[in-house]
Amino acid sequence: MMTDHVSVAVATALATLALAMPAQAQTVESSAGNLSATVIAEGLDHPWALGFLPDGRVLVTERSGQLRVINNGIVGEPIAGVPDVYDQGQGGLLDLALAPDFETSGRIYLTFAERAQDAGQQRGQGTALLSARLVLEGEGGRLEDPQVIFRMNRFTNSNRHFGSRVVIGNDGNLFVTLGDRGDQDRAQDLGDLAGAIVRIAPDGSVPADNPTPEGWAPELWSKGHRNPQGATLRADGALFTVEHGARGGDEVNMPQPGANYGWPVITYGVDYSGIPIGEGTEKPGLEQPLHYWDPSISPSGLDFYEAELIPGWEGDLLSGGLSGQVLVRLDMDGDEIVGEERLFAGQLGRIRDVRVGPDGAIYLLTDADNGRLIRVAPEGN
Repeated sequence: MMTDHVSVAVATALATLALAMPAQAQTVESSAGNLSATVIAEGLDHPWALGFLPDGRVLVTERSGQLRVINNGIVGEPIAGVPDVYDQGQGGLLDLALAPDFETSGRIYLTFAERAQDAGQQRGQGTALLSARLVLEGEGGRLEDPQVIFRMNRFTNSNRHFGSRVVIGNDGNLFVTLGDRGDQDRAQDLGDLAGAIVRIAPDGSVPADNPTPEGWAPELWSKGHRNPQGATLRADGALFTVEHGARGGDEVNMPQPGANYGWPVITYGVDYSGIPIGEGTEKPGLEQPLHYWDPSISPSGLDFYEAELIPGWEGDLLSGGLSGQVLVRLDMDGDEIVGEERLFAGQLGRIRDVRVGPDGAIYLLTDADNGRLIRVAPEGN
């Protein structure tokens, strides 16, 4: 978490940037009044994740393998030292997170699809997590001391369902979300890290207090996930995720240690052919989602709104939708989702990432050849 003076500096820089943006914006009515979506930057190649640097600039990953800095709407040159990525299908350079001590350490984490030959595996590709030190120079920079601190234990030739988000827990340990790689049975193989959320220490080791159900791989936090592409931490340390279902059955979960969320044994979706999947929608010993979507919106990106700029939304969840092309607000009451509001439906494109900025505005990335960074705030802000 950034210190107060850094948060103020970032918020000031972002507010200054917003004032400098062109006046044209898309506006929608919402439960909090009119909201405007303003393009901050464009020309990004299928951007996947964003993060806020202490000086107010924005760090962005592009699925094709570039890490860039955006400053005052200008997209910088690729940062040197990013590893080669497998950028086919749903693979590529994926999520990013800044270490809590980034100001002094420069440490960042990147998830990406890694090729077998780069990982010492026999074949295929899988999800990996890189730790590196970011050195900023002008509008670009470089990564130093890059180390892959985690990778899936089974690489396969599929180009689907890599996940993947990385979230830093309040204790400093890392949660990484992993898809089932297009092979649904892997999500119920307790020795397989696919279709799971794993929890590791910042050096890649296994925390001593990880859950230890019989037969579980030591890195596992929870199992039975299909393709979680959004994850965030609530202020109290609780982890929340969103994941893609098949045809219907997208889910919001609050993954608990040692819990199994059922895919593909239970699901609220069906196969793309229309054939039922698994054994129904519930079964003893398997967890229910907090919320599900049918039809699917293909949720990606997730963040809690813990700011004051948009009144009445404090403590609510925000998710993007890819196929739904929508920003979704989930009204939270404790651990329960009691309502849903859909915004900008079909207006902004496929929303890949959602982050609340230090200025209280909501920042979105759109998944496209000409991807955009967009700021959402009350009209006039």
